[in-house]
Amino acid sequence: MPKTLLVGLDGATFTVLDPLMERGVMPAVSSLVTEGVRASLRSVVPPLTPPAWTSLMTGKRPGGHGVFDFFQKETPDSEYFQFASSQDVRSATIWSLASDHGKRVVSLNFPLMFPPPAVNGYVVPGGWMPWRQLRLGCHPAGLFDRLKTLPSFDPREMALDMKLEAKAIDGCDADEYADWVELHTRREQRWFEIVRFLLAEDDDVDLVAVMFDGPDKLQHLCWRFVDPALQPPEPSAWEADILARCERYFASLDAIIGKLVELAGPDATVVLASDHGFGPSSDVFYVNTWLEQEGYLVWAEDGGAEVRDAAEIGFGQMTRHVFQLDWRRTVAYAATPSSQGIHLVRRPQEGAPLSSDAHERLTSELVEGLRRIRHPATGEPLVSDVQTRRHAFAGPYEELAPDLTLELADGAAVSILRSDVLVRTRGEPSGNHRPEGIFVAHGPSIKRGDAIGELSIVDVAPFLLYSLDVPVPLDMSGRVPDEAFEPGALDRRPPRFVEADGAWIAPKDKEIEFDSDEQATILNRLRALGYVE
Repeated sequence: MPKTLLVGLDGATFTVLDPLMERGVMPAVSSLVTEGVRASLRSVVPPLTPPAWTSLMTGKRPGGHGVFDFFQKETPDSEYFQFASSQDVRSATIWSLASDHGKRVVSLNFPLMFPPPAVNGYVVPGGWMPWRQLRLGCHPAGLFDRLKTLPSFDPREMALDMKLEAKAIDGCDADEYADWVELHTRREQRWFEIVRFLLAEDDDVDLVAVMFDGPDKLQHLCWRFVDPALQPPEPSAWEADILARCERYFASLDAIIGKLVELAGPDATVVLASDHGFGPSSDVFYVNTWLEQEGYLVWAEDGGAEVRDAAEIGFGQMTRHVFQLDWRRTVAYAATPSSQGIHLVRRPQEGAPLSSDAHERLTSELVEGLRRIRHPATGEPLVSDVQTRRHAFAGPYEELAPDLTLELADGAAVSILRSDVLVRTRGEPSGNHRPEGIFVAHGPSIKRGDAIGELSIVDVAPFLLYSLDVPVPLDMSGRVPDEAFEPGALDRRPPRFVEADGAWIAPKDKEIEFDSDEQATILNRLRALGYVE
């Protein structure tokens, strides 16, 4: 029986879960909340899948673990980006720390787990890699062939069906919504079957962690069907069908969670956590258009027609800013919409590198200008906050982060595309990330039926390590939240702490090579959810 069960619910928010629990759709989650503790879980900046899950796994903020986006800068001075992988995680994780202390772990479907780390246990990465690489992504060697014996094992669907997922780029036809919801309902069941299979084969596992990404995927496309505030009061037949399918998805997910809790047994510590929350989004802000209007960015006159070799720059379409901008005259640009970040050009093609004083002046100028932007329809500020790299990402790896990170009002999305307008409003609201995720804990010494306010996502790793009786490294940003435990519990068994082993470097014994089809698969997956354009 595992000592600790972590159920990751990508994008889960109490805005959606609470009404479902109240109506009896999710009794298993409701039981965990009633008999345990709940808290809002504050995500990182920006509230984005790779840096947020990595913060949960490391107990550190992005400046401390080095992951800021789906894509990583090659060097602080470079304009080139590469697809992020496990080799970009520059910190020990709950997987490695538990393994180092003799614990056995199961990690399923978490991002940035490819190439798989050599943990004491099992790793199966999921939807953020090409299905053809899944054999190489499984640890230990031979695990993929063992999983193939499962009737439900389908590598193509484990890594998502891109023909369906691509339809979510700007919404899809009404008759395609049903397939979208049913795909994710099936996928969650496949991940549960893997957990059950591994626990049946190995009864000596200490930490079982599985991440279900369906909540994020459904909420991006179907937010108006899952948010009670936006559900149609008199739905058409089609709307009623999609409402019912979304509800069945969450009911099915709840049943899986109930089965996982049962497999873990009554003495296990159970944690439900999300990487971020969700909310409605209607506006799109074309940040590079604003930079162009203000004179900070200049598009290449020929659109970069002479530089088209994707092999030269890798992930050519994602990095098209490399050849679409005039680098002689551009001083600031946004490279990806997912990061919500602006980078300053530190080494212009002509002239001296940007001095620290010039960098400070330019940063201040941009911050003031961004805060002055008003929504063209409402006249209200469009940018609710701008954080500098030093403020948002302080740590040993902050130089790889954007110089500025934006938070937009009302959950507006960022676009890096060239546009004739500064702000576009969608016809129907979609779902977009919010900083407030969920935390639910249940088990020995955990309070019963208590809401404990807000925790930070970096508190989850110390909490999990404590539950496993593994020392918490002192360089973690998070803490063991004593308010989650019964009075005196931490006095009876105090957390143990240990000095960190200095700079942690991810093993690089396996090189990552994606062919052009695999690159396109990953990019299409990110594009389908609005993370690239």
